[in-house]
Amino acid sequence: MSVVLTVGDRQVNLEELYPLLTQYQLLPRLAREILIDQAIAGIELTAEEREQSLGFAYQQLQIANEEQRQAMLKQSGMDLEQFETYILREARLERYKRQTWDEQLEGHFLNSKDQLDRVVYSLIRTKEPGIAQELYFRIQEGEEEFSDLARQYSEGGEAQTGGLIGPVELNVPHPRMMQLLKSTPVGQLCPPTQIGEWWIILRLEKYIASQLDENLRQRLRNDLFQKWLTNQIQTRVDYHPPQPPTALSQTMITNQGADHDGALMISSADVWSD
Repeated sequence: MSVVLTVGDRQVNLEELYPLLTQYQLLPRLAREILIDQAIAGIELTAEEREQSLGFAYQQLQIANEEQRQAMLKQSGMDLEQFETYILREARLERYKRQTWDEQLEGHFLNSKDQLDRVVYSLIRTKEPGIAQELYFRIQEGEEEFSDLARQYSEGGEAQTGGLIGPVELNVPHPRMMQLLKSTPVGQLCPPTQIGEWWIILRLEKYIASQLDENLRQRLRNDLFQKWLTNQIQTRVDYHPPQPPTALSQTMITNQGADHDGALMISSADVWSD
């Protein structure tokens, strides 16, 4: 069996490859890449796009001369044609995403906007309901600043920032906190609320509505692509582990090709005789 990979003093042959891909959970990744290749098979780049993509890749890899390029190829196990095909594949994939999902981006944005909007808020959390109630009244009456009490009493990491958190997207906080932040006017103090083992005091400081700019368009485009790819893997991929040879088939393989030099040949009569 031919050796396909050498790592240190270990040589991996073709027969070992499937078990290793399975062991290190690389088969799903391989299936993913094959699905992508099938999807972008008809995508072509212009000469200018090819040049720009390759130039950007070499710049990112800090490859400035032929010696550095050869070292990179040796390390990656690819020849130059394979490497450039790999780089251009990314550009072809981006074009495929745009052609396939750009018309859906606005609708996807509107459906996701509530979770994409960002907030800045102040938080105090404690496991003692009595302390939470007392702190709420002290802030409500203007006796002390929220930030000072957060530093002194809050039992989470927000104590280090005076209770201030954000900007974060609305899908980041606990669902109950998200509901409070969405329904509370900026600057209004929320009464103590129990969430799990915690009692929290919350105040919305700033609400930042999301905008469908190019960065967000790219993110939504990738989100739709990943959902499509997950579905493709679930519905179009089957794994077929190689079956170990039986004793009989192994014997037949061993003796296959026997010639007039006297090697043993197994006939059907030999196999089924009692």
